[in-house]
Amino acid sequence: MARANLPVALRILARLISYPDAALRADLPDLRAALASEKAFTTARRKELDALAARLAAGDAIEHEADYVRTFDQGRSTSLHLFEHVHGDSRERGPAMIDLCKTYESAGLLLAPDELPDYLPVVLEFASTLAPVPARDFLGEIAHLVNALFNALEQRHSPYASVMGALLELSGETAHAVSIEPDEAPDASWAEPPAFDGCASRGQGKPDAVMPIHFAGAVKSAPVAKGVAR
Repeated sequence: MARANLPVALRILARLISYPDAALRADLPDLRAALASEKAFTTARRKELDALAARLAAGDAIEHEADYVRTFDQGRSTSLHLFEHVHGDSRERGPAMIDLCKTYESAGLLLAPDELPDYLPVVLEFASTLAPVPARDFLGEIAHLVNALFNALEQRHSPYASVMGALLELSGETAHAVSIEPDEAPDASWAEPPAFDGCASRGQGKPDAVMPIHFAGAVKSAPVAKGVAR
């Protein structure tokens, strides 16, 4: 009987959650074959993951790529960059990135020039190089982030939620409901108050009226938390 193989399971999930380009689509037959025999997943979860792989293998490739961008690149709540959830845009994010890169380098792993260390598929590739106990401990450290992603993807009825559910199970955790803050409009963070706001509509309709001053809201820094890896 085949035994559970945690490194293989993590690599399967890393690939399934990666950008669905031509290289990934070419790998899907091998991924599905590995998935069919991997005992690290429950039968129900394995069926969900295979359905995701089958969906990516069929249909319009461009639409799958566009769906991936809509799902993961247009809102913080579903971002696959884990430090986005931990540090947001705070100044702590840069040092955390550097520390994580050093963790990878100490394990003999080097990132490609266009890869960021907190990208979940990269994080899972690193976890797959660890022994089973340290790997599960590492997954446990990021389980709260994975659970938040699971909830956000479930709210969107995304089939990618199955990957997060599988990750939680591999870490020994159970998915539970958490409150997900709604994402800002795509350009909200870049919006600036209108020049001379209120000139005609807020007290400046008459020549002798005093023009009120409206202060833009202060920018709130994201809460600082520990990184996903030590």
